[in-house]
Amino acid sequence: MFCFQCQETAKNQGCTVRGVCGKPESTAALQDLLIYLCKGISVYGESLREKGIVDREAGRFITKALFVTITNASWDDLFIVEWIKEGLKVRDAVAERAGGAAGPLPDCATWKGSTRDDIVTKAMSDEVRITAEGNEDIRSLRELLIIGCKGIAAYAEHAEVLGFEKDEVYGSLMESLASTTRELPVDEMIALVMKAGETAVMTMALLDEANTSTYGSPEMTEVNLGVRENPGILISGHDLKDMEELLEQTKGTGVDVYTHGEMLPANYYPAFKKYDHFVGNYGGSWWHQNEEFESFQGPVLLTTNCLVPVKKENTYLDRLFTTGVVSYPGAKHIPARPKGGKKDFSSLVEAAKKCSPPKEIEKGKIVGGFAHAQVMALADKVVEAVKSGAISRFVVMAGCDGRFNSRDYYTEVAKNLPKDTVILTAGCAKYRYNKLNLGDIGGIPRVLDAGQCNDSYSLAVIALKLKEAFGLDDINELPISYDIAWYEQKAVAVLLALLSLGVQGIRLGPTLPAFLSPNVAKVLVDKFGIKPIGTVEGDIAAMMAGK
Repeated sequence: MFCFQCQETAKNQGCTVRGVCGKPESTAALQDLLIYLCKGISVYGESLREKGIVDREAGRFITKALFVTITNASWDDLFIVEWIKEGLKVRDAVAERAGGAAGPLPDCATWKGSTRDDIVTKAMSDEVRITAEGNEDIRSLRELLIIGCKGIAAYAEHAEVLGFEKDEVYGSLMESLASTTRELPVDEMIALVMKAGETAVMTMALLDEANTSTYGSPEMTEVNLGVRENPGILISGHDLKDMEELLEQTKGTGVDVYTHGEMLPANYYPAFKKYDHFVGNYGGSWWHQNEEFESFQGPVLLTTNCLVPVKKENTYLDRLFTTGVVSYPGAKHIPARPKGGKKDFSSLVEAAKKCSPPKEIEKGKIVGGFAHAQVMALADKVVEAVKSGAISRFVVMAGCDGRFNSRDYYTEVAKNLPKDTVILTAGCAKYRYNKLNLGDIGGIPRVLDAGQCNDSYSLAVIALKLKEAFGLDDINELPISYDIAWYEQKAVAVLLALLSLGVQGIRLGPTLPAFLSPNVAKVLVDKFGIKPIGTVEGDIAAMMAGK
């Protein structure tokens, strides 16, 4: 295997025996084959696009399939094999609708397989591997594009579940994937990466519209961290539709619902506040699962990534449920909702009734819900605070959390930033500092949590609105610094989105991505001023000086 898509990859070079995440070679190989197949589908999808047609069947499959390959989403080889079988059917159907494709076809567009053995053999073949491309810089640009597409696909899938789609997003994904099957000039490849950033902005805007029109705009909310005496269900991931249907199906059952990890922002949406059995949030970041799922004592539902392997000493596998693109050997999988119908979560409810209430691991409350609508409602107050000098600087500390000790950097930055600074955050990176008592500035909390990683779009909107409010020509003239943590592929999509909006001087850590070759990294440094994080003291001093 060779995998370097996440920040924790071995030696910051690539996992070659087993993923640091726990992913075995067989799973990595099958995921590579699924991506390979998506490239083949995209070749025919591009042929249709040349005729002015965007194939939505192809687009929907690609978004879900790429989501399957995101870090910590799908662990079950049999599950991935079924996705590959379905992908072969989709590819052949798209090929028929397209009437083939012009020029010689790549292997990913023609390979046939029908049995599990066929699929496993192909997955282990050299042509499917990332390392099939020997040129380091070409491989780097292709993988930067593919990894960015994975993040875009995840956000597009969330929007599609709520009935929001854009042909431009599907078309862009297929254009990007198909391009990796051809020899292209470096300039053209870089242009495609930048276009992917534009697509990321479009997709996050679409998802924001989907979420807010369905569930209302997030609002400033105190979230309970304690527990009650009823049995409970813990829901993690990012899928708000699953959240809605679970709350509906647990109403009146005597079973409480708690969020974990990236589902915390569900607490901010008005539509979910009507459920009196929606208690609050339990625990912290995704990598605390082994301890926190254990102490919760009730069923746990994973709607998307991030799911970490269950340890030998853990006892919660028999109460672990997955759905959507998530899978895990031994866990119960909730099937997809039938067309026009709902998912059936009754098995979770029945399991919960037989379980003890959650063990309390903390008390208190945290405040969140500062997406762009809520911040704009405070705009006059914020602008006045900046003009008066009460707020000297905003620091965007969004992105993904992870397990490495080096990520304590973000906690220390938050602790040591001057008290006249405000942290803008979204994503699970917030777990490094969202429970610190950092106070407020004239009633404005010093940590403004916009929500999930996809809500990083809100941070961009806030920046653009502030630029307008201050009458500035360039977003980089604002008193805003970017100190971004990355872990997996959705954070890469967010990074490309910020670059497409013209944001300069982003600090990125704890390490620069392994999939950036030295030459490609130099392009990003020279063009956008991307820099690695340094010391806490040095970075704070530089940010406060606008550097």
